[in-house]
Amino acid sequence: DRRRPGQSRFVSQRREPDTVRILSGVFQDERMKQQVTTGTPIALLIENVDARAKDYGDIRDKFRPGHADYTYWAKYGVRDYRGGGRQSARETASRVAAGAVAAKVLASLYKNVRIRGALIQVGTEKIDRKRWNWNEIARNPFFCPDAKSAAQWEVYLDGVRKRGSSVGAAVEVVAEGIPAGLGAPIYGKLDADIASALMSINAVKGVEIGAGFATAAMSGEDNADEMRKGARGKPKFLSNHAGGILGGISTGQPIVARFAVKPTSSILTPRRTIDTSGHDTEIATKGRHDPCVGIRAVPVGEAMLALVLADHALRHRAQMGGR
Repeated sequence: DRRRPGQSRFVSQRREPDTVRILSGVFQDERMKQQVTTGTPIALLIENVDARAKDYGDIRDKFRPGHADYTYWAKYGVRDYRGGGRQSARETASRVAAGAVAAKVLASLYKNVRIRGALIQVGTEKIDRKRWNWNEIARNPFFCPDAKSAAQWEVYLDGVRKRGSSVGAAVEVVAEGIPAGLGAPIYGKLDADIASALMSINAVKGVEIGAGFATAAMSGEDNADEMRKGARGKPKFLSNHAGGILGGISTGQPIVARFAVKPTSSILTPRRTIDTSGHDTEIATKGRHDPCVGIRAVPVGEAMLALVLADHALRHRAQMGGR
């Protein structure tokens, strides 16, 4: 439900219930009094009930600047202009459903695992990290951890929405309760897989782990996450610039990643482009589009992080036994 459109004026007004049907892989075990997996693939189905193909009739032969229209056409010689097809953010509903399954896998393997995401920037407007409060996430339509910023964003995005424009965003996702040891060196790095998963989300154009690009301006002294003796012989880290991963392997600290989401390409403002015949033209996209697609990307980022961590947790168990 957190990813579902139509929940506020700041996202697409498309009305999709996003009801998930489980087609296979799970059944109710009367003896165990709970649902269990059967070993067959878990198949989930989410139907589209509010698609409006007619909204896209005017752009049938035109390429939207900033959209994957042209690249899909260049590669395959055909594209589904009725909403974007495979490159539409609509496909992320399935990722969130799969992420819910992955979260259950992690909960069965480790205690106190928690994966949360927050919107930390909308357009030019950033949160004040000193006011970060996870409890605020559910109290505003932006998944924003800063109540004051959330109130300011309402005014800011109302202006963007009324102009028929769009803005980008930045999302932060955090996984707590993940033990040290997940991942592998070089080509099996945990952070490489997280970056790949987050980059696979529609409209994402950048990913960083931990302090990320800020480490370029740090000294060795500043960047090093110093350690002291902690409980049960484990280290206590004094900082977390590494984002919970060193050498591609988890440290036991919170795993922190951020990703940048570009502005929605479908806007009302006329833009210069070409058509499928190669002629110059202009395009303005009608329909129900997100003024900031980054808002609904928050639960998608959480889901992708859960999927990667569940995958690595199962690999680790296969490699190391019950450890």
